[in-house]
Amino acid sequence: MPTLRTRATAAFAVLALLIVAACIAFNQAWKLADVRHKAEALTGGNVERGRQAFVGAGCGGCHTLQGVTQANGLVGPPLDGIAERTIIAGKLANNPGNMSRWISSPQSVIPGNAMPDMPLTTQQTNDIAAFLYTRT
Repeated sequence: MPTLRTRATAAFAVLALLIVAACIAFNQAWKLADVRHKAEALTGGNVERGRQAFVGAGCGGCHTLQGVTQANGLVGPPLDGIAERTIIAGKLANNPGNMSRWISSPQSVIPGNAMPDMPLTTQQTNDIAAFLYTRT
């Protein structure tokens, strides 16, 4: 039968593990909030509305994106990590203006490419850009 000291040591070890796990979870949540805040400030969009617009516009019919069950298309490139890419559309610097331009009017960038011009408002375009800039 374990002694009181053994039980206390085990309880302390469990408590220490719980504290470490809580610190890790807090740190991850803080980082996600920071990425979201930066993406929204950068684009003038809203990340949650952007996710909804991404799904509503059918972007997942052509693209895959982890965490978005509706995004399983194989026509366009996977969008995971797009926030960290240097180039988008094979020729544009990855910045908010180019991202919004590519999302809303890809045919003006590369005529005849597979991505259709999207009937989106400027706000919807900015929202989708904000959402994509959280995809690191």
